[in-house]
Amino acid sequence: MKRPIVLHPDPRLKKVAAPIDDVSDELRALADDMLATMYDAPGIGLAAPQIGVSLRLIVLDCVKEEGAPPRPMAMFNPEVVSSSDETNVYEEGCLSIPEIYADVTRPEAVTVRWIDMNGAEQEDTFDGLWATCVQHEIDHLDGKLFIDYLSPLKRQLITRKMVKFKRNKATEKA
Repeated sequence: MKRPIVLHPDPRLKKVAAPIDDVSDELRALADDMLATMYDAPGIGLAAPQIGVSLRLIVLDCVKEEGAPPRPMAMFNPEVVSSSDETNVYEEGCLSIPEIYADVTRPEAVTVRWIDMNGAEQEDTFDGLWATCVQHEIDHLDGKLFIDYLSPLKRQLITRKMVKFKRNKATEKA
């Protein structure tokens, strides 16, 4: 089931999400809803706080090649356990900040540990777009947005644009 995406500025996006004690059927269904929401947006990653659920759960699928099979992933309690010294710059966007993009520098590769849909602990190393995406989504779990990496002035301008965007969206619905 597709869920509505929380838009910046919203205080729920700035909260640290709670850890997950046990992967239940309810949480697996939530992960499925998040994947449906992400694909519909369309996006390559989504964190539970972005749909108003303050839990440490992210989903991602960074397969972009035409005709390549999707590779959906759900990660409960993901954490970066190591990161490379080398960095990459990617132009990032966010489903909670539509139509806004900015260059963000992050480690080029990261090793992440998480619990999968079956409740098993996993660990893998991601690089390139996958590394950027997983770090971006984990940031959401810590109440951090990609615009927090920008200068205060740029962040303020983007926040003003988003306030106007949300106001216009609300007016359209009325």
